Amino acid sequence: MDRAYSGEAWHGPDLKQLLGGVSADDASKHPIPGAHSIWELVNHIASWNIIVHQKSKGEPPQVTTEMDWPPVWEANEVAWKRALENLAESRTRLRNYMKTLRDDQLDEPILCENYSRYVLLHGLVQHDLYHAGQIAVLKKALK
Repeated sequence: MDRAYSGEAWHGPDLKQLLGGVSADDASKHPIPGAHSIWELVNHIASWNIIVHQKSKGEPPQVTTEMDWPPVWEANEVAWKRALENLAESRTRLRNYMKTLRDDQLDEPILCENYSRYVLLHGLVQHDLYHAGQIAVLKKALK
């Protein structure tokens, strides 16, 4: 989880590296027709950190379209910085919660789901890496 987000990922650049140096203007662009922007992907990843955190604590959220894909309301550097901070904060809160869990709690089922907390967390890592790949492609398309 940590390597995919912020360091020494064996597959290539981690999510923070991919986002480093991306401007608000570039983050808001849609260089591939029909694809989400980098900014939309950042908001989506942050939202799923929150959703997984809630699910893991036994508080299943009602995931609305806006919660799943939060819109980009303003495309400026201040709002982009806020989006990146939101991503970092949501990951930190989830990570701090995960550090409080005992190993045996990872095997506990998630309320209203048919999988364990362990599967949920692996799913989040897979989700983040999938979208990190999309961000890498979008960055190349911007050039």
